[in-house]
Amino acid sequence: MTPSTQDDPTLLVHAYLDGELDPAHALDIERRLASDPALAAERDRVEALRRALRERLPREAAPPGLARRIETAVGLRREPARPSWRALAASVALALFVGSGATWFALRPGPADTVAAVVVASHMRALMASQPTDVASSDRHTVKPWFNGRIPEAPRVVDLATEGFPLVGGRIDVIGRVPVPTLVYRHRQHLISLTAAPADASMAGAPRAIAGYNIAAWRQDGVAYWAVSDLAATDLDKFAKAFREASPER
Repeated sequence: MTPSTQDDPTLLVHAYLDGELDPAHALDIERRLASDPALAAERDRVEALRRALRERLPREAAPPGLARRIETAVGLRREPARPSWRALAASVALALFVGSGATWFALRPGPADTVAAVVVASHMRALMASQPTDVASSDRHTVKPWFNGRIPEAPRVVDLATEGFPLVGGRIDVIGRVPVPTLVYRHRQHLISLTAAPADASMAGAPRAIAGYNIAAWRQDGVAYWAVSDLAATDLDKFAKAFREASPER
């Protein structure tokens, strides 16, 4: 690993998921993942992105003759006539173009369905954790200040207990390497994760459900909100409506 990689825990997470770390560094990053929620969220984000790419992008067949050209280039196949340097250069350029294009697609800002996949994955991880929040409180005056100093701006927090959606607490998730606030509400026995994503997060064509979890997405006051729950879609829409219409003082 280069010195820059060793100094950046996020890059270490990516190297860990790619199987590029030696046993000592892999053990070290596993300890850090267990103690650092932001790093664990980044790991979950990358894994969710990989699953989304596998599930949503069709596998394209290799161009005809690509295997033959590669075998010829590395000496595993002999051709009746030796390929010219121009043909070999073209094959190498094609391979580099395909590889760099795939890397760009995997790392570019995700579309709405990828953002949705990340917030659903964060919700699922929270459900599997010992508790779904980093700060547990039904008092918005406790939850909102908790975010100060942890993220650039604390989220809007409203009390929706009278509407049947009491506040449970909050946590920090990660979208596109950006820490974002997530509020957790409850409706009967169901939890709702409400993530305030970056304002430029795409919502065009956002899915309404992933893996059995319903999604409600809307934009308000320059913030992109994503609500995720196993609640019925109609109940989740009621929650979204109550949050949008709540006064800031509540």
